[in-house]
Amino acid sequence: MERRICNNCHSQLQVPPKATTIRCKCQALYTVGSSSSPRVDHNGSTAQKQVPNSSMKLLRSRNINNDNISIETSPWLGFSANLLNSTRRQPRKALLIGVSYQDQKYQLNGTINDTKNMWNLLTYQLRFPKDAICVLTDDNLSLSPTKENMQRALKWLVQDCQFGDSLVFYFSGHGLRQHDFNNDEIDGYDETLCPVDFKTAGMIFDNDINDVIVKPLKPGVKLHAIVDACHSGTILDLEHVYSRDKRLWIDNKSPSRANKSPIGGVAISLSACADNKMAVDTTAFSRNATDGALTYIFTKIMKEKGGKVTYAELLNEMQKMIESVNDSLCLKSSLIKRLFRNKIVQEPQISASQVIDINGYLNL
Repeated sequence: MERRICNNCHSQLQVPPKATTIRCKCQALYTVGSSSSPRVDHNGSTAQKQVPNSSMKLLRSRNINNDNISIETSPWLGFSANLLNSTRRQPRKALLIGVSYQDQKYQLNGTINDTKNMWNLLTYQLRFPKDAICVLTDDNLSLSPTKENMQRALKWLVQDCQFGDSLVFYFSGHGLRQHDFNNDEIDGYDETLCPVDFKTAGMIFDNDINDVIVKPLKPGVKLHAIVDACHSGTILDLEHVYSRDKRLWIDNKSPSRANKSPIGGVAISLSACADNKMAVDTTAFSRNATDGALTYIFTKIMKEKGGKVTYAELLNEMQKMIESVNDSLCLKSSLIKRLFRNKIVQEPQISASQVIDINGYLNL
């Protein structure tokens, strides 16, 4: 069955055999075989993407309970298909994963936007080579974010890393918690990331992520992880967590004293929220598109600062932006507050494999 992307709302359309016209859910009408703009509807105006009413459009938890998604065309499709099989070494590499769980009841609206924003930041602002960025998204049919592909890509990220390398791991999607039976976690829970096929293939646990992309880091290699998901505070199982309130690093070592450290490098993780909190999709920041709150704020600050920002400044600026939106009229809906029990504001969190200078610059 032929597929095309709606020029109006960017939804993915499936064209039935022998169809001569097709109408998108946003009411834009197309002639099959034509790449033209949508036709004008009967009242003389171009069909517009429908916007949910103000009380419900703002927040969607990145727990498993969401619906409705639009997949946009992506600029990275030509670069990721064969990247995992490449033997070329790159001193700056990035793995970006955006999972929207399309056509499932817990779909997410903002993950493709999130991934595109991160790709734009890395390529145009921070000058990462496009052919050193591997992207797994639902609309990348050659490299979708299945558990198998995610595991392959995580191994690719740290493969052949050498002194001076800078690596970036980014994930936008669902995160969950599972009871820990190995005495590895202070709070008694393992944190997990959900691949697109997690219901059949299973989730990816924090222990596994640590084993694959943290422990192999060689001396002089730096890994930054940006994880926009629920329950993601210690998703890399790093041994130190920074408390913004206390202004100090808190010990997060495994109660079993299992080794979670790199063999020589350093890993730093920026997470959307603490392990026991939820992250959200929202239109509150950009107003006209759904984004993960962490991703939108992070990319905005990095662009405004030209990529030159300290970890402390980043945390403070992110919190200011979240509080500003939280105080705005659009987030004072009593319905939303009841749904989230007045805990609609997430607080980004930084963890690290070793104590770092919180006033040092974040250099990707």
